[in-house]
Amino acid sequence: MAKYSKKSQDKVEKTMHEMHEGKLKSGRSGKKVSNPKQAIAIGLSEARKEGAKVPKKAAAKKKAAPKKKAAAKKAAPKKRATAKKATAKKAAPKKKAAAKRKATPKKKAAAKRAAPKKRATAKRRASTKKKAAAKS
Repeated sequence: MAKYSKKSQDKVEKTMHEMHEGKLKSGRSGKKVSNPKQAIAIGLSEARKEGAKVPKKAAAKKKAAPKKKAAAKKAAPKKRATAKKATAKKAAPKKKAAAKRKATPKKKAAAKRAAPKKRATAKRRASTKKKAAAKS
């Protein structure tokens, strides 16, 4: 038994010819159709409206993201995964502690560098004043 009737095949053929000629336009926006798949879809929908034998439209596909999450949840209860989590938890505090140790000396060193500059400028000002007073 044929999937598409002769009437629907003729309609699709006409829409394809219209597309190649540049006369086929989209129903909603009115723009010219340049995609052959879109032309076929327009032909089939017009054939459906006329009552020709055409299979039903394919149902909208569900998003793939929820399926991936479900698969991840099923994989989580494995014993190996829990062992990896335990090692990851132990390793994390060491990194944080090391980061804290490294961060504090930098702050102190930066503070030490900033303080002598202020003192040096004050000393320079005082020495230049003394030199100016001695000259005059």
